[in-house]
Amino acid sequence: MKTQVIDSLQCAVCGARVSVAQPLSWRCPQANNDDRHHVLHFTGTPSANNFQPVESENPFVRFQELLAWDAFASQHGATLSERREFIERLDAKVESVAKVGFRRTPFARNAELSNALGFEGSGGLWVKDETHNVAGSQKARHLFTELLHLVFAEEKGLAPWGASRPELAIASCGNAAIAAATLAASVQWPIRVFVPESVDAVVLNTLKTLGAHVEVCVRQPSDPAGDPCVLRFQECIARGSLPFGVQGTENAWCLDGGRMIGLEMLEQFPNTQQLHRIFVQVGGGAFASGIGDAMRIAEVQGTHLHAVQTQGCSPLARAWSRAEQTGGTLNAGARWSECMWPWEEVPVSLADGILDDETYDWISICDAMTRTGGFPVVAPESDVVAAFELAQKSSGINVSPTGAAGLAGLMTYIAKNKGNYEQENIAVVFSGVLRS
Repeated sequence: MKTQVIDSLQCAVCGARVSVAQPLSWRCPQANNDDRHHVLHFTGTPSANNFQPVESENPFVRFQELLAWDAFASQHGATLSERREFIERLDAKVESVAKVGFRRTPFARNAELSNALGFEGSGGLWVKDETHNVAGSQKARHLFTELLHLVFAEEKGLAPWGASRPELAIASCGNAAIAAATLAASVQWPIRVFVPESVDAVVLNTLKTLGAHVEVCVRQPSDPAGDPCVLRFQECIARGSLPFGVQGTENAWCLDGGRMIGLEMLEQFPNTQQLHRIFVQVGGGAFASGIGDAMRIAEVQGTHLHAVQTQGCSPLARAWSRAEQTGGTLNAGARWSECMWPWEEVPVSLADGILDDETYDWISICDAMTRTGGFPVVAPESDVVAAFELAQKSSGINVSPTGAAGLAGLMTYIAKNKGNYEQENIAVVFSGVLRS
């Protein structure tokens, strides 16, 4: 692959551009409280030089020159070695709280699951295990580039708040909240977390132990359509807090770190074999967006991306269908209101971590599935339950129902394609640990 020279952020809806050098460039400049249908994506051109990973187990160091944050810091005078030292310094702070820093996580063919699902010969199910990552899931990867941006801007005098830091804010029901609170604690930054009333007691206790201010959000009859946690979060941002979450619409820099898991997977997969499909669970969409963008950067051929949602909440699959009907699934951002809107029913599934009322980062996922010849998969609840039980029984990984939802999508796909998958190499990500 070529080294990517990222120079700007461009809105996938209105086309507005922001220089990568601009600090605190969270949202499209055209977005406002009445029109939030905008999202910034990182843009640039490949250089003439082939990219060579740095010899490091830290993915943010290993793929440093592919980070938009690296381009941002470079624009403000930091040398390559200074940028690396900055990453390592913040990683050490994270490790002091999380007891683990950012390191490459395992990605390998799982023999037990492969046998259970009927794979044969050279085919098999490959599992990326994120359960031992910082804060027990992949979410911290998204948030680390936000933290890099914030702390660098603060130390270089690019931030407007001086010695009195504004509060960070996030809307989440679990893994993202814990990851955000962990990273915030590592740099002693106050954070407010908006959670649903169904939040697990273990999550609540963990957040309080990390020093987060927690607000439980109840759906009010007067609320507009959408997740009440996101609505309260947006109100908090309007009062001056900083977005520190995993929706690209609210903070584009989460999409930068999200690419690291995809780049890591593609590097770890044997270059002597073909990876045929990747099934990725989708809530707000930043996770699948990051993997899809990594596939674009790495110029992967022959690998289909499939976004997985549950029958209890599948706004992305609906948006895909609407995009097909209204002009195509590629570059559908200008048709946001025609394609993507909040799920009308109260979302319900055992995989409660992907029950976002709206798939905020739907545009880039549709683009990635279109480029790769993939398509969305809606898993019935019976497959969500069966996938969790199979993962717990056969994988050797203590993954949560949400973390195993990609496997549920694969099981749904297999049921519809019997006899047409056994020789394929297919990947899923076990993205979050089962907390008890």
